Amino acid sequence: MSGVTPPLGRRERNKQAKLERITAAASELFAEHGVEEVTTQQIADAADIGAGTLFLYARTKGELLLLVQNTHYAAALERGRTAAAAAGTALDGLMALLTPVVHCNRVQIDNGRTYLREMVFGDPSEPHHAEALSIVGQTEAAAADMLVEKAGMPAEQAATLAHVVSAIMFVELGATLNAGSSIEELLASLRAQIAAILPAGREV
Repeated sequence: MSGVTPPLGRRERNKQAKLERITAAASELFAEHGVEEVTTQQIADAADIGAGTLFLYARTKGELLLLVQNTHYAAALERGRTAAAAAGTALDGLMALLTPVVHCNRVQIDNGRTYLREMVFGDPSEPHHAEALSIVGQTEAAAADMLVEKAGMPAEQAATLAHVVSAIMFVELGATLNAGSSIEELLASLRAQIAAILPAGREV
């Protein structure tokens, strides 16, 4: 019958099971020790696979971090979209959209900063890197929609401004100067900067 997804074969099930073990092992080790203190061999051992097998799923430790974090960031984006839908102004909507992403990034500060570095400077041909860039694109698209809907901004201008907002957030979260900043301080700084670049009258 059309539209019915056939069940996975044994080989695909095994691959999926290994990927789930790798993701779980890397997530736990990165959260406990930080990405810089964890080796790929430790992840392979925790996932009960060989190091060679691990590299079939992610070629570098940076790619492993992207694999782990992409799922968290995608979920944060969905929470932000839901919250932003209830916002009354463009500025409030943008902050509602970005707040869960900021919280996600700061669960483990060093991991969050490394994730952003991998996203910006990593190999875009790697699948996990490409997925991270896709999440960024989805975030910017949601921000642009917010500016069109709540600020009456032309779509092209909204897309450009959403890209600027994304860049501001990356700098705030990735800057060494802000490594010790609280989430509340980061959000206050983001709000002030976003308010400053919104055209007059567009933030309300």
